Amino acid sequence: MKKVIQSILFLFLIIISIIFYKTYFGEEKKQIVKIDESEDQSKVNFENNLIKNLKYDVIIDQNNQYIITADLSEITYQNGIEVVNMRKVVAMFIDKTNIPLTITSDQAIYNNSNHNTKFSQKVRIEYLDNIILSDKMDLNFNNKIIMIYENVEYDGIQGAITADNVKIDLITKKIEIYMDNANSNVEVTTK
Repeated sequence: MKKVIQSILFLFLIIISIIFYKTYFGEEKKQIVKIDESEDQSKVNFENNLIKNLKYDVIIDQNNQYIITADLSEITYQNGIEVVNMRKVVAMFIDKTNIPLTITSDQAIYNNSNHNTKFSQKVRIEYLDNIILSDKMDLNFNNKIIMIYENVEYDGIQGAITADNVKIDLITKKIEIYMDNANSNVEVTTK
């Protein structure tokens, strides 16, 4: 009887040793993961960073507020700075008079660190009864200027202006209207 118990214990010890070995020292089962290389990796990253209906509400100083919204945005990082590529953009710059300067465009690039924004494609700027259309516009808070350029058309109460560039100083409200070519003239039509 004693030999039977010793045999059972010995067999039990061998089984436990085998289980212990297979669990901790045995060959791992390798999982095979198939990667579809036909899918563009940049497209995957682009889709992962998309945000719908993104809105930034920025208090520039005690007198100025900047609100920018986009139907679709992609957040990227360039040199550690958050840069947002936006589509279907509406922006409002409100100063101490509380009369908004409204900007709409198909695309914009917004720098989240300094709030500078580059608008492009079907840019429309509205202030009171004045409308400016252009291909591009840069809102630069560092230099406190707005640069409107490429196919600029202004329409206001007193008339219309066609020019290459319009520069607006956000502090003094001084406006410069000029052409790229010194030999070309700014076209002014009065109503």
